[in-house]
Amino acid sequence: MRLLVLLCAIAMPVIAWLSQTGAFGPDQGTVSDRYPTLLVAAGYAFSVWGLIFLLDLVYAVWQTTGTRRTDPVLGRIAPMAAGGFLLTAIWMPLFSAGLFWACVVVIFAALASLAWCAVQLSRPGVVARYRLAWLALSIHAGWLALAAFLNLAQTIVAYELLSTTRMLGWSLVLWAVSAVVLLVLNARMRGNVAWLAIACWGLFAVWFKQTEWPLPGAVTSAWVALSIGVVLAIQTVLLRLRHR
Repeated sequence: MRLLVLLCAIAMPVIAWLSQTGAFGPDQGTVSDRYPTLLVAAGYAFSVWGLIFLLDLVYAVWQTTGTRRTDPVLGRIAPMAAGGFLLTAIWMPLFSAGLFWACVVVIFAALASLAWCAVQLSRPGVVARYRLAWLALSIHAGWLALAAFLNLAQTIVAYELLSTTRMLGWSLVLWAVSAVVLLVLNARMRGNVAWLAIACWGLFAVWFKQTEWPLPGAVTSAWVALSIGVVLAIQTVLLRLRHR
């Protein structure tokens, strides 16, 4: 299973590179631009995938070496980590092919897998021993916690499931659900600073994009995103003070 984690960690950047070369169809930026929403982030935000892939790869190599090869905690999270990495890799060609419903299922499954790992690694007495694994999986899961809802919003627009001219109402519902996911999981992780950092990176990028976005309701969506980041930051401080 440790080898599978490593192979899946290698697969993600390889498939990402192939996706950007057009091997599976239009690149992700091109596809995303076809379906503008009130939850989309500025393009620069997605550069964080480079950091995510690097940390995941370092963690994958690390957990195969030394006494960590037989460590029970790393062994317990290995199947879910491998699954999360594999699902992340699968998502990329699916998105390029325009298979949006499949993308939604895959990305939420990846989020569930990696968030479970991050929660396990955030338990008292555990995080200090597995700091590298905690950092890599927390950042990956935290980014998916936002990307999953961005993906869902684009799926709604792509299939015209709800109004594509008056998107603010249903976008606010998605924001509310995403805020619950971010806050509940952060509470389970006792105030995860890595989770907060990556979430704020994405939420600020949404604010930056939406403040200049021509869609009706974009400015409201921008400030909602920023507000979620503020609430998440306050929650993190309070949780860390409580558990100190």
